[in-house]
Amino acid sequence: MELAYYSDYAVRLVNTEEPARNKDALTSVEVIRELFGPATQMARRATDSDVTRFRSVRARLRAVFTAADEGDHTGAVDLLNSLLLEFPVSPQISGHDTLDEEGRPRWHMHLADHPSNATAGYAAIAAMGLAFHLTEFGADRLGLCQAPPCRNAYLDTSTNRSRRYCSDRCATRANVAAYRARKRLEAERPDPAAHTGLTDENSQESTTPGDR
Repeated sequence: MELAYYSDYAVRLVNTEEPARNKDALTSVEVIRELFGPATQMARRATDSDVTRFRSVRARLRAVFTAADEGDHTGAVDLLNSLLLEFPVSPQISGHDTLDEEGRPRWHMHLADHPSNATAGYAAIAAMGLAFHLTEFGADRLGLCQAPPCRNAYLDTSTNRSRRYCSDRCATRANVAAYRARKRLEAERPDPAAHTGLTDENSQESTTPGDR
């Protein structure tokens, strides 16, 4: 499994909550198991007590994205390092599940399952995946959606570091809102032509008595 894949663990967990809308989808063991995706071995270890622990890890991961989004890259790294220290991983070389054209294993790095509990396993993988993404592409590639009230996390993989929204839907919504705002300003702005016409009329009235 490619290490880049693991960074999505952090995004998926952070986006189970919408703070501005007071919504939280992380309410059951079933949700936790869905977050693991194909990592069924770890998912089976999830229990009710993991819900609270997952929420705690989620808050710390969101703090990483928030610091990066605000330009505090050192702060983001410090927060991420604290997660890496608390939830270490065991990297292993794997290749048993993919073969090349000649039938040989396609060797790649794999993050082994954490031995203690579901939260520790997920946190370890999410933090390490995010760390690889940050060191490979930069802390400014970690962002929070700029379309209010959405503040979903995202990883910017654009070629020109231009991403500002978590999805096409939010980008469209933000563009429509900006367009409507411009139209409102244009409607409220005084008409220069009307103002000029009034000035000319006043000017003619003021000079007429002198001409007589």
